Amino acid sequence: MREVGSLIAGRAVPGAPGGTLEVRNPADLQEVIAIARLGDATTFVEAARTARAAQVAWGRTPAPIRGRVVQQFGRLVEDNAEALARIITREVGKPIREARGEVQEVVDTCNFFLSEGRRLYGMTVPSELPDKQLFTFRMPIGVATIVTAGNFPVAVPSWYIVPALVCGNAVVWKPAEYAPATAEAFTQLLLHAGVPEGIFSMVLADGPQTAAGLERALAEGLIDKVGFTGSTDVGRRIGELCGRHLQSPCLELGGKNPLVMMPDADLDLAVEGSLFSGFGTAGQRCTSLGTAIVHASVHDEFLRRFTAAVEDAAVGDPTGDVLYGPMISERFLERFEGWLDWVQPHHVVSGSQGTGRITSRNPRRGFVGDPDRGVFAHPTIVAGVRADDDLAKHETFGPIVGVARFDDLDEAIALANGHGYGLSAAIYTRDPSAVFRFRERISAGMVSINNSTSGAEAHLPFGGNGRSGNGSRQSGVWVLDQFTRWQAMNWDYSGRLQKAQMDVVDVSADLSFRL
Repeated sequence: MREVGSLIAGRAVPGAPGGTLEVRNPADLQEVIAIARLGDATTFVEAARTARAAQVAWGRTPAPIRGRVVQQFGRLVEDNAEALARIITREVGKPIREARGEVQEVVDTCNFFLSEGRRLYGMTVPSELPDKQLFTFRMPIGVATIVTAGNFPVAVPSWYIVPALVCGNAVVWKPAEYAPATAEAFTQLLLHAGVPEGIFSMVLADGPQTAAGLERALAEGLIDKVGFTGSTDVGRRIGELCGRHLQSPCLELGGKNPLVMMPDADLDLAVEGSLFSGFGTAGQRCTSLGTAIVHASVHDEFLRRFTAAVEDAAVGDPTGDVLYGPMISERFLERFEGWLDWVQPHHVVSGSQGTGRITSRNPRRGFVGDPDRGVFAHPTIVAGVRADDDLAKHETFGPIVGVARFDDLDEAIALANGHGYGLSAAIYTRDPSAVFRFRERISAGMVSINNSTSGAEAHLPFGGNGRSGNGSRQSGVWVLDQFTRWQAMNWDYSGRLQKAQMDVVDVSADLSFRL
């Protein structure tokens, strides 16, 4: 057990003006992982002020050199991959195999953006006037504040932080306060990669203090961009706050991700995809399967196979070979148990021998480990979901999957879009016509064909629409537009004032001509 606090310009912030938080291993509540010394609004503002002072020099550093810093970070993460993955597993309960995959995502992101440091291209644009040239340049946006959740405590931060640094920005990162050990490890790896002093700071703070600090920093003109991954409700408030300062934040929010099964679906493959996307990470992903929308002709058979697969899945100790481990914390489990109240008499529940918290008194057959030591939840399938059910309309961040039936694709698409989220969606079919009809009409920012709703690659855009975000994207070249501003330049070397649209040579034509 260790104490972890905020780091501004690589230096530990003394004390705990925001109080302390004891973080325990969710798979073994007897083990204290860390004591988080929380900062307050002033801590946040000081970090932003430090970043503002340092950013100009970093922005003038050649982009390929900034890319080398990112490359070195990736190498350090790769060299420390197993240690970092084990911290993630102990602190947030992610199965070790998934934790290793998350760490690999950081490495992949660094590898991709290393080369983007040599490809921050502008353009040379022809002018309508002689002896004049037009140019465009990508310029750093300035200081970026990144606020992330703890379900992906290193992968998602890297999607923001790595491109932000390559683009020449300074970064103030507010990680999830309930994952301080992981945040500190990530920060130390980044600082040892050669990030200059003041360019990166990590602030541990709770939600209210973060909100107060963000408001003060925006009012003082210390922050130029906010990136946020988290709930839709909080995202709305951040969007409103940034809007008052004429800023457009990068928002990646919740999801109620549909998976549609057509009559010709490969049911074994669909069951496998539903199992992983519905219950991997204990359903604590923004891309977790929300509702399986199944054609009436295969509904009963899918439900039978899906129920059997969920009942047989290994749940428990995340250091072992399990589908999922604990909920992230007691707080996450309590919220999940509240969502179970949405189960109605017309629903049919399956998937486990009980619902709610797994204990020795409410056991799960085949549980791996001692359920009484941690915060584990039964996997829950709820069949008979209708469009007007709360379970169909709202995100449920936990191991619960709804199942609905449909008769034609139009009905399925209406159900898939009806909740207003638009993050991820999937369809299982062999029919190209159905694929393209679905892709064209689904509101999701990410679409999978014969694959699950979960999973991301570092070189594709990640993000959603509607209640899932404001259309901004992380990952790939598309995120560059979040962390740069376009600057246009015209250079007139004619030696005289040439007026655009007025001094243009007139081209004569006989438009009355006919063949």
